Amino acid sequence: MEKKRVKKSAGKVRRKEPKGLFQRPWFIVTTVGIAALLFGGIWAANTLLRTHGGEDVWIRIPGGASEQALKDSVIAALGPDQGGRVISLWGMMGGDAVRSHGAYRVSGGQTAFRTARNLAHGRQTPVTVTWNNVRTFSDLASAVARNLEFKPEDFRAACREVLEPEGFNEATFPAAFLPDSYEFYWAVSPEDAVRKLYSYRVKFWTPERKAKADALGLDETGVAIIASIAEEETSKADELGKVARLYVNRLNAGMPLQADPTVKFALGDFSIRRISSEMLRTSSPFNTYRMKGLPPGPIRIPSKASLDAVLNATPHDWLYMCAKEDFSGYHNFSRSYEEHLANARRYQAELDRRNIH
Repeated sequence: MEKKRVKKSAGKVRRKEPKGLFQRPWFIVTTVGIAALLFGGIWAANTLLRTHGGEDVWIRIPGGASEQALKDSVIAALGPDQGGRVISLWGMMGGDAVRSHGAYRVSGGQTAFRTARNLAHGRQTPVTVTWNNVRTFSDLASAVARNLEFKPEDFRAACREVLEPEGFNEATFPAAFLPDSYEFYWAVSPEDAVRKLYSYRVKFWTPERKAKADALGLDETGVAIIASIAEEETSKADELGKVARLYVNRLNAGMPLQADPTVKFALGDFSIRRISSEMLRTSSPFNTYRMKGLPPGPIRIPSKASLDAVLNATPHDWLYMCAKEDFSGYHNFSRSYEEHLANARRYQAELDRRNIH
């Protein structure tokens, strides 16, 4: 029998068709990466880099504010869109309402990222506290507290805590401060504000200035009191030293100062233009017509220039002064009481002629 031929079939290996481009792993990874970058770029442009439009605004976060109160403050300052971005970023940065306590200026063109970072890290914007031409301690407390978080009564309490151990009292507190512009953080404590302000006064009183005060028979507070009276008496810088020296002369001669501005201070009315004999009888330790020596404290907060005017005043022997009858703001000075009375009569006659009461 013939053997059946067994047909051997050659086993051909099928070649796999290459995958399409969209199925290739490298392409998928690259595409996802590009998409992520594009998405990230869009997110960054829409969130991180979006800027605050318009004028500068302030975000103030009070002490003890809740997270919701912080969010409300941000949105109130920046609006819901930009405010929402800042709040989201602030949260992503681990923002905490306690750490964010303070005041932050947001400038026009400032990015949401920068604003959120400042808030999250408590990077406050300094605020400027300025005062000039301040008369009373109450006015000073209001001027200092106006741009800070604490209230005027907090400042007054801080003065008692900080300044009384330094030898000051309610009447002499004004002598502890110098009118100027100072930078603080809005959230500064009233005690730290008083310490900082007082430190400038300490620096002002150099050994040289103290020696000049001692030569006049005054301490630092005494110089401030004389300077405060001189400031009230004249608005002329070139006359300030003459006026101050006159009161030093009267003080050293054992004479009452008889300064009209102290009567106005005692009455609490600086608008008075003509001092009457009844006013001169006002019962007050500040009324230098009734009390000899210096009043208990300054009647305004004198400037550094006025303090130096007292210390550097050219010596003279005048004991009396009266406003000039030409109402120029300057004064007639005299050595004798008779000469002073003549000057006073001319001035009183001009007051009458102008119907000033």
